[in-house]
Amino acid sequence: MEKELRVIISGGGTGGHIFPAVSIANAVKAMRPDAKILFIGALGRMEMQRVPAAGYEIKGLPIRGFFRPLWKPANIGVAIDYLRSKWQAKKILRQFRPQVAVGVGGYASSAALGAANSLGIPTLLQEQNSYAGLANKTLAKKASKICVAYEGMERFFPAEKLMLTGNPVRQALLETTITREDAVRSLGFDPARKTILLVGGSLGARTINESVLQHLDLIRQSEVQFFWQTGKYYYESVCEQLKDQALPNLKVTDFITDMGAAYKAADLVISRAGAGSISEFCLLGKPVILVPSPNVAEDHQTKNALALANKDAALYVKDAEAPATLLPLAVATVQDAQRLQSLSENVLRLALPDSASIIAREVLALAHPTPQTH
Repeated sequence: MEKELRVIISGGGTGGHIFPAVSIANAVKAMRPDAKILFIGALGRMEMQRVPAAGYEIKGLPIRGFFRPLWKPANIGVAIDYLRSKWQAKKILRQFRPQVAVGVGGYASSAALGAANSLGIPTLLQEQNSYAGLANKTLAKKASKICVAYEGMERFFPAEKLMLTGNPVRQALLETTITREDAVRSLGFDPARKTILLVGGSLGARTINESVLQHLDLIRQSEVQFFWQTGKYYYESVCEQLKDQALPNLKVTDFITDMGAAYKAADLVISRAGAGSISEFCLLGKPVILVPSPNVAEDHQTKNALALANKDAALYVKDAEAPATLLPLAVATVQDAQRLQSLSENVLRLALPDSASIIAREVLALAHPTPQTH
């Protein structure tokens, strides 16, 4: 009889960390339905809602990010919360008794996996970006295995621990059975026309939104259809600015629940360059224009975008240049069938399928056969 399997998964803060974490948990469960999986997140962050919605238990730590510059007095409280979080994480681990801990990046993982290391529990890190995050860089020295989505990551991590697995993505995207025609019709659009999907993540992207608002005349005059996700934060102000405009080829929404159908409808996507989104474009073979957010740690989205653009697998527009150039480029590109075809073929070549299952097998290998005593 197989020894009981107990797994800790920690990290979050953004969908880019949470989707892979849940995908790994689902893959572990598919291989070992008896597995007990407990998540550790940061109180007040997105994972505290998203993980229970996916059917898993989560414990929250009071951990949060440091203020810049680091000498700010408010960081004394942040440091105290970090120490409290590490103490609480140790207590959770002692009670739960996992054989392995998985970290996907984000505040909580630094405390939870740091505690796992101090208790002698094997750890696996999953790094989504082409530029490693601080939490994972700090934890790498004691990690048993580091799963990455890009080549060349030995500049951040010990080469002997690295495994190129790709990023786990939302399974529903790959299982969508709707046809392009039906997906386009569901938006109230004409399947005979080209469709551009604009997404800025769940919160929206101000630059992408401004790029659209500055080119309403171009949209009005074009034969192209636009499905625009503004993000909840910007939705009301965008609707206010559009209220007197007659734009039958522009459909606006605050949030897209069925991303599988939205991707299927799109001949071209305009998006930020988060690692999770890029993995989805690769697996689906979607032609994409990437507009990296400049407001992220280490400017990692630009590095993600260039990793594709340098292989002619995506188009890249700088955030500062987007309001002037993004929409004209998108309209020209979506009407160029040959360009769309080459972008699709090149991005598909970069896909790393079955990432979640590959990582789950590594998790099981670390958990057994050496029972941990602590």
